[in-house]
Amino acid sequence: MTEHATALDAGLASCHTCLKLEPVAARHCGRCGSRLHPRKVDSIQRTLALLIAACILYVPANLYPIMYTDQLGRSEASTILGGVILLIELGSIPIALVIFLFSVMVPIGKILVMFYLVWTVQRSTLDNPRQRATLYAVTEFVGKWSMVDVFVVAILSALVHLGGLMVVRPGIAALAFAGVVILTMVAAESFDARLIWDKADETHG
Repeated sequence: MTEHATALDAGLASCHTCLKLEPVAARHCGRCGSRLHPRKVDSIQRTLALLIAACILYVPANLYPIMYTDQLGRSEASTILGGVILLIELGSIPIALVIFLFSVMVPIGKILVMFYLVWTVQRSTLDNPRQRATLYAVTEFVGKWSMVDVFVVAILSALVHLGGLMVVRPGIAALAFAGVVILTMVAAESFDARLIWDKADETHG
């Protein structure tokens, strides 16, 4: 057995439910009964499908209004970028930057990074597996914070209703944006990061 031997080389698989190591030949986990898979089934195909769906939803999430403000019989629609610009004009630059970062940059960045990781695995790229694994871990962690825009709309709706001054209603973009976040989160979970190391281990085996 080489220095770079893996659990798979030893005929072991980690249960995706309870993380217990079991012999691959066992087929099922002895602790929780889940079916054992040395690698996530159809990881690349499922990740790509989810990313493509997220890209499709990202278009209406940014083009359509994320919220409507009703005041004195007049309704005003705001998109994500429109809300950021409005906050800047009102002097709330820090809040505008937070929303822009987590509602615009993070979803785009996560989608691009996941496409890059899928591409490198499919091309059997051997360069910098440690950096790519770290990039995946950071992307998986940061991506969970990109729901902030939906939270902002929900909080604004509650506060404004309590104040009785106006009515804030979520728009269709809020639903589309929530879909983007959920799809990218599931895509990250579907991607098997161990595939990054498989090719590198083969070359050093």
